Amino acid sequence: MKYIVTSTKSVEQAATDLESAVKKHKFGVLHTLNLRQTLHGKGFELANDCLVFDVCNPQKAKDVLDMDMSMNLALPCRISVYSENQQTYIGMISPKAMLAMLSDSAELATAASEVESTLKTIINEAAH
Repeated sequence: MKYIVTSTKSVEQAATDLESAVKKHKFGVLHTLNLRQTLHGKGFELANDCLVFDVCNPQKAKDVLDMDMSMNLALPCRISVYSENQQTYIGMISPKAMLAMLSDSAELATAASEVESTLKTIINEAAH
C-alpha cells in the first residue's frame, strides 16, 4: 500500500529534485504542505522535517473523474519527503491500491496503474 524509498539527499535537496522530476513527467505540484512548520505555528514541535506535495497530471485526473466523479476523494496524489532517524525518505500511498479499495472498475485500475508507474519513476529520480 505504501511505496517509500530512502535517499542520501537532504530533505531540501530531495524536495527540489522531486519538483523537477514532477515537471519532467508532465505532472504539476498543486500545493506543498510543510507539516513541521504548520505544526510549529499551532504550538506543536515536530522533530522531523516533512513536506507533503499534492501532485497531479491534469489529463489523467480528468480521465479518472470522467469515469467516476466520486474518485475526486482520492485526488490529487500525494508524495511526501520526510526525515526520520537522520534518514531522508520519499514516499506515497499506492494510487492503484487506493482506487482498488474505492472501485472495482477495470478502467480505473488501468489509469491508476499508469499513474502509479509514473509516480514511482518520479520518486526514484528524486531520491537518487
